[in-house]
Amino acid sequence: MARALGVDPRDLLDLSQNMNPFAPPVEPLVARHLDAVGRYPDPREATLLLAGVLGVAPERLLLTNGGSEAIHVVTAVIGGRVSSEPEFGLHPRGEAGPLWRTDPHSPTGRLAGDDETADVWDEAFYALATGEWTAGRAGVVVGSLTKTFHCPGLRLGYVVADPEIINACAAQQPHWSVSALALDVVPDLLESADLPSWSRSIAEARHDLVALLESHGLSVDAADAPWVLIHEPGLREQLAPHGVLVRDCASFGLAGVARMAVPDSDGLQVVERALSGR
Repeated sequence: MARALGVDPRDLLDLSQNMNPFAPPVEPLVARHLDAVGRYPDPREATLLLAGVLGVAPERLLLTNGGSEAIHVVTAVIGGRVSSEPEFGLHPRGEAGPLWRTDPHSPTGRLAGDDETADVWDEAFYALATGEWTAGRAGVVVGSLTKTFHCPGLRLGYVVADPEIINACAAQQPHWSVSALALDVVPDLLESADLPSWSRSIAEARHDLVALLESHGLSVDAADAPWVLIHEPGLREQLAPHGVLVRDCASFGLAGVARMAVPDSDGLQVVERALSGR
């Protein structure tokens, strides 16, 4: 995209991806563990630590190469379906089998109510929406640390399930699915986590983003997630020349709707300038 626009990639504000805008930079943490590239991965310590913060037994947790691999291996083992559309595109669309649901829901951003049920819960953004690691529900859970800590290049996801499902999912992974570098950084990531503060900051920033968008006459849907939906055909094309990237929701079946991730205060100023055509 930067090449197409003729700009430096560092000058782009990518709000097409939903990451934690308040996570501290991960580069210093990675720099502490560069020696990990010289050895094969061993997931045992990272598994124990993450299981502890999630409140599950280690044998019920499998680390994966991002949330996408978590979804892939669970789908390969138990299949499944979604209850209605729109729903996250990587979830299986079988005619029967376990029911999958994102929480908060993608794309609407709405947290599940107490009366809502599913067999597989996708909690990739649950921590950022609630300030809690997990809802602790029965069934299978898939998650993504890369969203929580804004480090998509590290590829860190997970599955929580009964041990027999975990073992079957592990059999679907290639050898050394998660890199030694990513595994070595997990303890530092977990130590740096401040979920309640991040969740509050995202809620406040979402409020500010909605106010800005509405001040420009835009129709906005906002719920609990670190993004909003904007009902404005052509918004993606309007903002891109100003270096602001948003997601076209046509792939969700939502024509004329854009999804914009919640930015920090500096990013909000960039959005304001782009909306003003400056």
